[in-house]
Amino acid sequence: MTSIHNNVGATAALQTLRGINDSMQTVQGRISSGYRVETAADNAAYWSIATTMRSDNKSLSAVEDALALSAAKVDVAFNGMEASVEILDEIKARFVAAREPGVDKGKVQKEVTELKNQLVSSAQSSSFSGENWLYLATPEDAAKATSDKELVGGFTRDSAGLVTVQTIKLDYRDETQVAEPSDTWAMIDFMSAHIGDLGIATSPNFSWDAGFATGWVLLKSPSPLVAGYPTVTEMELTSSTTDAELDEMIVVIDSMLQYAIEKAATYGAVSMRIDMQSEFAQNLSQSVDMGVGRLVDANMNEESSRLKALQTQQQLGLQSLSIANSNAQTLLTLFN
Repeated sequence: MTSIHNNVGATAALQTLRGINDSMQTVQGRISSGYRVETAADNAAYWSIATTMRSDNKSLSAVEDALALSAAKVDVAFNGMEASVEILDEIKARFVAAREPGVDKGKVQKEVTELKNQLVSSAQSSSFSGENWLYLATPEDAAKATSDKELVGGFTRDSAGLVTVQTIKLDYRDETQVAEPSDTWAMIDFMSAHIGDLGIATSPNFSWDAGFATGWVLLKSPSPLVAGYPTVTEMELTSSTTDAELDEMIVVIDSMLQYAIEKAATYGAVSMRIDMQSEFAQNLSQSVDMGVGRLVDANMNEESSRLKALQTQQQLGLQSLSIANSNAQTLLTLFN
């Protein structure tokens, strides 16, 4: 039945066209933004996950920056330690050469003095961003060195949603790590007398502490910053230096050299770990980006194909609406 009050065909065509236009608006929004899920209204669960992971990824980016800073600090300290090892090795060689009968010990001492100065200079120069792990000039610096060095190493979120900042620790109080100010001899100590007379230690690394009558040190502070340490003697060569004294000096400097090598190895190991952690953080950040993309990114190939199909449907819908509206005009011909 044809009615002049209700054009059923036109109404149906209009509803279909309205649905097509809504779908086109959604597809065009996805194409312009690149997201399949842009707001919580699109998919609340996926949007929530993606937003949280994007936030965590920003933290991972901050971790990468922190690791770069940590790597720079460790590398500077490592280079300073390597230089110190070479200098200590040279000093040891000079002492051994001075043991040869007939050698002018005074001339050898001139070389040793310059090497000592270079040792202190290397430590003082091993600074990055105002932080120096090899040279502490004041009691305040020494007090800071008693605490562990914690370098930012990672950022994690557990199954309960609790976030944790992971750290790479350098324990200044553990002699197997970087230094031990409680022993007062370490690279940060013997470079300069910031904690009493350099070289004084209760550590077994110092042979004189195990039986030598003389407390030999490489460098001696004219005014110890911390009182209460025993009297020591700086290792210096003179014409009156005996072979027995020189033998003790060689043993002590070798102990210092071995200790410095151990610390350089520690810095090298930490540097390697930081590099590995940095690479892992970069890969993890990329993986998170890809995972979020799978949840919320629009498939541009599919969306472009869908848009083309909707444009075709829209044209057909307009044509159907035009045909439905023409039926009323056809009705008028019946009255002619």
